[in-house]
Amino acid sequence: MLVSSLDMAHFVARGFLRLDAVVPEEINQAFLHALNLPETFRPESPTAHFSELLGREVIPEVAPGTRLSQAYASDSAIGNMLKLPEVAGAIESLVGRDPVFDHHFLHLAFPEAAFRKHPERHISQHLHQDSTIDPRQTFDIQVFYFPHAVTAFMGGTRYLPGSHFRIVSEAAISRYQNIIGQEHVVCPAGTILLMHMGIWHGGGVNRSGQLRTMFKIRLCPAVRQQQLWDCTDLAPEHFTQQPTFWTRGGQRDPVQKVLMTQEPWFEADTGRLELMNRIRCWRFLLGDPQFDIDYWLTRVENEIS
Repeated sequence: MLVSSLDMAHFVARGFLRLDAVVPEEINQAFLHALNLPETFRPESPTAHFSELLGREVIPEVAPGTRLSQAYASDSAIGNMLKLPEVAGAIESLVGRDPVFDHHFLHLAFPEAAFRKHPERHISQHLHQDSTIDPRQTFDIQVFYFPHAVTAFMGGTRYLPGSHFRIVSEAAISRYQNIIGQEHVVCPAGTILLMHMGIWHGGGVNRSGQLRTMFKIRLCPAVRQQQLWDCTDLAPEHFTQQPTFWTRGGQRDPVQKVLMTQEPWFEADTGRLELMNRIRCWRFLLGDPQFDIDYWLTRVENEIS
């Protein structure tokens, strides 16, 4: 089930695809059962719980560079999750079939009660970008799996849509706490977010009485990321320049419209750089170095010798 061109344009423009409640409850429960997370919290610290999980090897050790098909047992909860047609199709559309495993991590956000008897601070994770100064056009993705429902009080992952082309040195943005247009993950059980490696994000404070669990897998492409999605829905007019500004209200190609939709945090002038970055990425994905929208790149590439 490859994604559509409209979905792919949403990923290029906003930096993520969201699959709500795509994982069946039996897989969610199997994953949580395998973790066997404690229902009560030891007084030493939340770190003690984390160390205990590492000692029990509830998450398999997988070496970087392993193909995804070899990373997880096919009959495991994670293996079954990755084989779901919607999940497998979205991954293939973004990084190709059988991509390369980079790393995985089990993120746990402990409730406030777990911090009452020790000095660890109950604070949100700083805003950061997982790829450190990574200027490639080729991109990795991060699969965020939420095996249980996440409420607003649980402080789900916060992220800034459209930030993935603003390359920074990982935690250089940690001083920013709230940015207009940011979103927080509030979702039903079995939801998956597939995020561009560069999106700005951070874990929120869990103010509920429950442990919040999220499992993340980073994947790298093993093939060139060119027309990996279902491109059959691209209309011929998608590839042509359309009039700008002085128009008679004609209907814009829907994929171009998505790529040109600005985020609330875009500045009036430098925000235009994000539009140009989106077009560069779309050119890369199409394999068409001449593609343009509203003449953004063509006008600055007009070098007459």
